[in-house]
Amino acid sequence: DPDGSVLELLMTAPMLVTHWINWQYHASTCDPGRLGSGNKLLHNVVGGHIGVFEGNGGDLRIGLSKQSLHDGAGWVHEPLRLTVVIDAPQRAIEHVIAQHDVVRQLLDNGWLHLWRFDDAQLQRYAGGSWLALGLDEA
Repeated sequence: DPDGSVLELLMTAPMLVTHWINWQYHASTCDPGRLGSGNKLLHNVVGGHIGVFEGNGGDLRIGLSKQSLHDGAGWVHEPLRLTVVIDAPQRAIEHVIAQHDVVRQLLDNGWLHLWRFDDAQLQRYAGGSWLALGLDEA
C-alpha cells in the first residue's frame, strides 16, 4: 500500500462500522432499559427505520433487543470498547487520523482503542502520541 489508500479505506470504512456495531452492543448491554430496545416480540416499527416502540406505546427505542444480548441465562456480550490493531507505518496511520476528523475524534476521546505493530514493539495511540508496550523476548 505505497500511497496509504488501502489503509485510509480500512480506517474510514470497516473500522468505523465495527465501532458503530460494537457500540450498539456496548450501550444496549450496559443500560438495556434506556439504550436497548426491550423485547423484540413486542416491537412495533416506527417510520420504517427510525426505531421501535415496545408494545403499543411508550418511548421510542433505538438499541438492540434483549434477545440479541441475552441467551435467557446470561449476557452474551461483554461490553468493551473496540480495539483495532494495525500493521502499518506510524506516519501513514497518523496521516489518516489527521485527514479524517471522525477518526481523530473517536480515538482522541477514547471511544475506541488503536494499536499498531512496529518491528520490535506494540504501540497504543493515546491522544496524538504512541505509547510502547514492551514485548521483551524471553
